[in-house]
Amino acid sequence: MQFQPMYCDGELFLPKIELNIASNQSIGIVTDLKRKQLLMSQLVNYSHYYLFHAQQNEYIHLKVEELITFLIRVTERNDRLASLIDYFALKEERKVKIKNLSPSKRMYVTLLRVFFAHQPTLVLEEPYFYLEEQDRRQFKRILDDLSKEKQILILTSNLEDALISCDVIYRLNEFGLHPLDIRDSEEDTQEVQKQDEANITLQKISTKKNDKVILFNPPEIDFIESINGSILVHVGEENYDCALTLTELEQRLLNFGFFRCHRSYIVNLQKVREIITWTKNSYSLRLNSGKDDVVPLSRSKLQELKALLNI
Repeated sequence: MQFQPMYCDGELFLPKIELNIASNQSIGIVTDLKRKQLLMSQLVNYSHYYLFHAQQNEYIHLKVEELITFLIRVTERNDRLASLIDYFALKEERKVKIKNLSPSKRMYVTLLRVFFAHQPTLVLEEPYFYLEEQDRRQFKRILDDLSKEKQILILTSNLEDALISCDVIYRLNEFGLHPLDIRDSEEDTQEVQKQDEANITLQKISTKKNDKVILFNPPEIDFIESINGSILVHVGEENYDCALTLTELEQRLLNFGFFRCHRSYIVNLQKVREIITWTKNSYSLRLNSGKDDVVPLSRSKLQELKALLNI
């Protein structure tokens, strides 16, 4: 799967991308709305990709069983209606018109169109965004079954949604396409801990989200903060829990250009764009992280920071 570079106002907005999706594999790309739309637009004319767009409309005046019957007929499948109703867990809703379903259930029924797609590759934009927990579980089960014979690409702005179904996840932003190092077993968690105990040179910061262990390269991190005893690592527009203390993180990240700018904050100096002076004794750092983040700078740290930056 290839994507050609695209420019916005003379600047590279979407780099050239080559994705090798193996059979029986689900890949996720976490990115913003505009980049999602640009990726989808480059696939629209390829017959071997089935594209599901966010907020795709459905035949809302049909009953659930009427829609499934219609999809069976137009795709010439041999499935029986009753067996699919059971498989989709829609017994209670089978006689209900789609327009009368809850928003989550309506989206779930709309998503079922991917089950009937004949194309070998499914590309889904924000498939989990509107789904409540029960419908998420049902659709994940269906995608897991489909992944046994199809390639699946999920485009989303939410890492948690990508974690639900994807074997491999990339982050796409102004810096390009970068794989996320994700581990989801106790064995892998213990391996990271053993590496730390052995004093191996740190190349990754271990965080957790949705019971997944996510490992970040230090340059990916914007800043780290302590809130009510919890340590949050900020990367792009997401934040992740970290079991280490700020003091431990400060020591480990020192050689990667990080600075303890406040008793509750560590900042990546490569991301600092501006030192803001609010009053004689009040300062902040503005970052070029894409969200225009601002973190506090202690008065006692100002001179140390200036020395580091040679200003």
